[in-house]
Amino acid sequence: EGMGGPGGGSGVGAHVTAGQLRERGNALFQAGDHGAALAAYTRALSLCQAEPERAVLHRNRAACYLKLEDYAKAEADASKAIEADGRDMKALFRRSQALQKLGRLDQAVSDLQRCVSLEPKNKAFQEALRALGSSMHEKMKTMSCTDSKVEQMFQILLDPQEKDVDKKQKAAQNLIVLAREEAGAEKIFQSDGVRLLTQLLDTAKADLMLAALRTLVGLCSGHRSRVGYTRAQLSLGSSRLSAVLGVEHEQVSLAACNLLHVMFDSLKEGMQKDFRGKEDAVVLDSSKEQKVLIKDLLELLSLEGASAHGRDNALNLLIKVVPRKSPKDINNSMSLWVIDQGLKKILEVGSTVCGAPGSLPVTENSRMSASVLLSKLYDDLKCDAERENFHHLCEDYVRSWFEGQELAGKLRAIQTVSCLLQGPSEAGNRVLELEGIMDSILSLCASVREAHQLVAVEALIHAADKAKRASFITANGVSLLKEIYKHSERDSIRIRALVGLCKLGSAGGTDFSMKQFAEGSTMKLAKQCRKWLCNEAIDAGTRRWAVEGLAYLTFDADVKEEFVEDKAAMQAMFQLTKSEDRSVLYAVASTLVNCTNSYNHEEPDPQMLELAKYAKQHIPEQHPKDKPDFVKRRVRKLLTAGVVSALACVVKSENPALTNSCRELISRVFLALVAEAEDRGGVVAQGGGKALIPLSLEGTEVGQTKAAQALAKITITSNPEMAFPGERIYEVVRPLVSLLHLQRSGLENFEGLMALTNLAGISERLRQKILKERAVPMIEGYMFEEHELIRLAATECMCNMAMSKEVQELFLDEGSDRLKLMVLYSGEEDEKLRRAASGTLAMLTALHPPVCKRIPQVTVHWLEILQALLLSPSAELQHRGAVVVMNMMAAAREVAEQLIASEMLEILSVLAKDKDKPRVAQAAQESLERAVAYGLIEPSPRQQ
Repeated sequence: EGMGGPGGGSGVGAHVTAGQLRERGNALFQAGDHGAALAAYTRALSLCQAEPERAVLHRNRAACYLKLEDYAKAEADASKAIEADGRDMKALFRRSQALQKLGRLDQAVSDLQRCVSLEPKNKAFQEALRALGSSMHEKMKTMSCTDSKVEQMFQILLDPQEKDVDKKQKAAQNLIVLAREEAGAEKIFQSDGVRLLTQLLDTAKADLMLAALRTLVGLCSGHRSRVGYTRAQLSLGSSRLSAVLGVEHEQVSLAACNLLHVMFDSLKEGMQKDFRGKEDAVVLDSSKEQKVLIKDLLELLSLEGASAHGRDNALNLLIKVVPRKSPKDINNSMSLWVIDQGLKKILEVGSTVCGAPGSLPVTENSRMSASVLLSKLYDDLKCDAERENFHHLCEDYVRSWFEGQELAGKLRAIQTVSCLLQGPSEAGNRVLELEGIMDSILSLCASVREAHQLVAVEALIHAADKAKRASFITANGVSLLKEIYKHSERDSIRIRALVGLCKLGSAGGTDFSMKQFAEGSTMKLAKQCRKWLCNEAIDAGTRRWAVEGLAYLTFDADVKEEFVEDKAAMQAMFQLTKSEDRSVLYAVASTLVNCTNSYNHEEPDPQMLELAKYAKQHIPEQHPKDKPDFVKRRVRKLLTAGVVSALACVVKSENPALTNSCRELISRVFLALVAEAEDRGGVVAQGGGKALIPLSLEGTEVGQTKAAQALAKITITSNPEMAFPGERIYEVVRPLVSLLHLQRSGLENFEGLMALTNLAGISERLRQKILKERAVPMIEGYMFEEHELIRLAATECMCNMAMSKEVQELFLDEGSDRLKLMVLYSGEEDEKLRRAASGTLAMLTALHPPVCKRIPQVTVHWLEILQALLLSPSAELQHRGAVVVMNMMAAAREVAEQLIASEMLEILSVLAKDKDKPRVAQAAQESLERAVAYGLIEPSPRQQ
């Protein structure tokens, strides 16, 4: 960029001037890299003293902020430029755009009016002013009728004498709708709305409470000071919000949960953005406000009067708002605070023994949610000291129930162990080591009371999951579990004992030569699991354990084969994913991963195998029924049984059991389901395409990548506009671009490029989205790839992207080799690569004539490459070459001179007469006519 010397690039030395940085910023802005442009302008500001130059830099920065959608900063920067020069139209126009986005329409209008008065003929200004005027008019209209409306609505709702139900419903609906618009929300707020809405909450009538909660959502969305005020109003006397969250009515509880979530989001945004606007005249300490809300949620967990689903909603909300969203955020103080204040309260829920006298009301999912929350908190810790503290708190809690307590206390302690083993398993393993715990579990397994035996057997199974304990349990537990399995009268206990045996039996993983039980017993166990799974007389909670068993037994290929033949068992398993008990999801997903062989395959090193044989060591073997043909057939059977719609349902339901590891398993299964091109249409038709988008945007890195790759496969072979209708097609872009990152595999890069090529060919709006996701530099990088298929895919992708004006501009960038590469690729051996590159040149020279003048400057071989295209045996290449030459002849006389001075004249003359190739002849003819017009050649007698 003309930086000069080794100090170029970002770590520039003192010799760079503000002017050079500004130029660099302009180039970056043109190239669509708005973040980097912003950095260049900011740096230039730090070097620049002169006011006029500073004003220009502020104006340029405002343009960057608009592109980056940070409107508050765009407004501030534009204002600085306007302070320096009140007639700066660009700055005025940019400020008006920012003000409009910030909802300050009256100020936006006055800026635009100034622009129009400075330049009355400018169409863009007039158009913007007209559009803004009409939205102002609308706003004023709603405001004037809103005033009287708000008071009326509250009167109707709060009047105990008002018996007309329809009238009340309409009033409630109107309030909710009004609160969604900023003007309406402000009006309700100004009319003492929060106090009146609090009165509605106190009526204890479900419909009025719902209306109040949903209206408050509108008031609190993205508005910190209103959140602060609302929270203060609601916690007068006692914490109303958590009381509402704990009510028996499920919908009201859910609506309260939703309101709290919105309040958290608004406070969090406040912590990220340092607003100085009028909106935040009330200065709030966001983290303090958040802690007040979280404290209420934690109190609710151990509150006896709270309903079971209220407890679930509180846990789910804590899962969403407490741990950091990404490890990039260094602050984990909220998690530490919650562990300090509330770990015991979360363990209260996790240690609940259902049906025990005086136990907290919980649902099927409460303990699972507690495990997930504990796991997320543990994962959010950053150092050993923080983890040690967590372990100590857990150990103290378990001891408090275990030591010197009656049997009921021991059961609570064991239940806590189960909860921790399913969540942060390191903490679970630590607690298992405590003296007496393991012996208690083993002795309670033989209890005569079903409820006690259940708790113990489940704890034993969860302990068996963690390999560290498996050898100890194999020694002590196997015979015990076999006894229980053979002799228990109760299905609920037998099924759990069976799962324990399955887990111990599959300790060899996928390696089928290493089984701890006699041959054939895995098949027997699996058959029994399938029988229980299909028996609808057994409750869903118990049948879930049958799936847990299959999740382990399906490591064995014979079991997989039998399972996919059993239609009823597959249907029953899919049915269970919709049941109340959500903890079944992981087991279902694991079973499907095993059946489709979509786990990670570790290929043993052949040399090591030889050594192992020589040393008579154990060698893992692959089962013959895990060969690709078998897997393909199993995938087909699962597709026929309806696996896609079952998984799509799971992804759709916002569900705490849908942990990141669970998402990863589902993504693996989807990738296996779309392996064959002919199955992809069916997967899309049953909702697979839609389900893959959220899977590709959050979760583990592996899970996101697998889902993105599945999306790419669908995009490559289906019509993307049918597979992802409407707005959904734009959501596919980000996952596909993620496949281009360097740490992805070559196949993932290749499929990502192919899919993006398809999208880039559809519309300008899609190309803009691809540009916005910063894909172009990555696509370009792959054009230099060694691997010819990847190089070709990148060139084809670039060809479609070149329909965008911004991309065309990139080909003229000073110091870039883009155009040179395209010209050289047009002369490569590989015909497909030549087609893609010459197609790009044909398009660039047509859409962006300045490129024509540049081609002769990029390489000395340009003429011979164009001549070779025109002489190619392929009609398609000839046509592309002829179009490039025709465009270059038309662009400038000096370029035409160079072309005509070579053998090109003869080639064109021959091609112009070729009747077999009318398109080529037409282009050649036009080139010759252009040469005549320039006076470079005499017209042929026929043309005279």
